[in-house]
Amino acid sequence: MQDVTCRLRRIGGLLLMALLLCGVSALAWAQDSLLERGRYLVTTVMACGNCHTPKDAEGRPVPGKELAGGGVAVDIPPFAVTSSNITPDVETGIGAWTDAEVKRAITHGERPNRGPQAGKPLAAMMAANFFKALLPRDLDAVVVYLRSVPAVRNSLPGPVYRAPVRREALAEADRGFTERDMQDPVRRGAYLATIAHCLECHTPMDKGVLQFDTALGAGGRPFLPAFIKGLPEGWKGSVSRNITSHPEQGLRGWSDAQIKRAITQGIGPDGRKLREPMAYAWYAGIRDEDLDAVVAYLRSLPALPR
Repeated sequence: MQDVTCRLRRIGGLLLMALLLCGVSALAWAQDSLLERGRYLVTTVMACGNCHTPKDAEGRPVPGKELAGGGVAVDIPPFAVTSSNITPDVETGIGAWTDAEVKRAITHGERPNRGPQAGKPLAAMMAANFFKALLPRDLDAVVVYLRSVPAVRNSLPGPVYRAPVRREALAEADRGFTERDMQDPVRRGAYLATIAHCLECHTPMDKGVLQFDTALGAGGRPFLPAFIKGLPEGWKGSVSRNITSHPEQGLRGWSDAQIKRAITQGIGPDGRKLREPMAYAWYAGIRDEDLDAVVAYLRSLPALPR
């Protein structure tokens, strides 16, 4: 009887060890899944490196400087800012920030209430009013990935604000999205286009205010080299185009393949090269099924003239 009891105990111990090992493996798998999802979002759809990674004179990311800040500097009447270092460097990046503080910065444009820039908001060029739409799992994934990139020491000038920072509310982001929405191509496309902040550039401004309520996606917003630094040498500026379903001025006459090529390669339907600051190099990595969803969403935008 004693031998039976001992054998049962050994079996029980082995089962417990197996369960523990399975738990550890499951945790590691979940972490890897978050890491890979975060990598995908940051390096493609959200195109964080388009602003936060320094680039050479030809617009190529500088090796070893991923997300180290200084990729873009903007000096316009309301503010003068340089994109921040978002690597895990403790002194010049976000290494000392808690996960909650990183999430708050991404979704609300607020810095931690401590340090030399305590209480200062992030500039309006940080698309927090779009990123607030991030699903909880995706926001977690972004933070996990940002923690994983090499820490780079890169001290940058602080922001100068000449007017209060304002971000126009975007109804789609304010309403938010659900996991169920991801099963519908148009809703998933709306989600992806929102966190890709497409409509930040492709919506016109009037007296410094983005016209989300009346001209969403109608284009016509100018980007001028006098105010933006960090784009390829010789860049002469650009004007965002109309991406609504308007038959002449918008995308209705474009094929799906032409829209995808414009997004991922920066080539128009006539073969001409489109201009920055569109993040073609980052959007090139968006998966085909996600591109299909984005196109489905763009087709749903009401036709508006520029």
